[in-house]
Amino acid sequence: MLFAAGFGTRMKSLTKNRPKPLIKVAGKPLIDYALELAYEIEPKHIVANLHYQAEQLRTHLAPKGVEFSLEAPSILDTGGGLRQALSKLGNDPVFTMNSDVIWTGPNPLKLALEAWDPKQMDALLVCVPLVRAVGRKGAGDFTADASGRISRGGDLVYGGVQIIKTSGLHQIQEKAFSLNVLWNQIHNVDRLFALEYPGHWCDVGYPEGIELAETLLKSPNV
Repeated sequence: MLFAAGFGTRMKSLTKNRPKPLIKVAGKPLIDYALELAYEIEPKHIVANLHYQAEQLRTHLAPKGVEFSLEAPSILDTGGGLRQALSKLGNDPVFTMNSDVIWTGPNPLKLALEAWDPKQMDALLVCVPLVRAVGRKGAGDFTADASGRISRGGDLVYGGVQIIKTSGLHQIQEKAFSLNVLWNQIHNVDRLFALEYPGHWCDVGYPEGIELAETLLKSPNV
């Protein structure tokens, strides 16, 4: 599941006439970096949710084998968007992926797949230590214990890639809601885990992030 429906308001004028996933970094649309990582694990389906500037994204992604989940008339946020897309994704655990970040290092999807243990995990979030989270504004999101179980607050930044079981989505009453609601449910039964990413990561959710990402791509080990 590629999240591509948002308005990209942090990008200011750059998203006035185009969606954030089509903003270019080093000459390539942001969402194409995410797609390249996804292709490497050969998923059965790649679904992108669409809302803002949906036709631009549809035109760009349709030739690339992406299916679509159109959110209309209102945007559904990450949790509601994932729940709507389950008609295309199925009921098995799924990958979700943000389309406004750059990864340098091993494929985070492959690492998550290798570490995934459905016997003890309901969600496995790929997280980046603050020291390797380029362009991150503010503190981290999580702390992990020795087993990898996570709790809120700390120096681990959620990188926007996870494997998650989706059955809990059907228990949530709201139509539009964040995946944080499902994470809270999973945390409460001690099945929320993190995988620490060994490479670097850059947030390209705001204009300054474009230059930071391009610099990182030139020197990925810095």
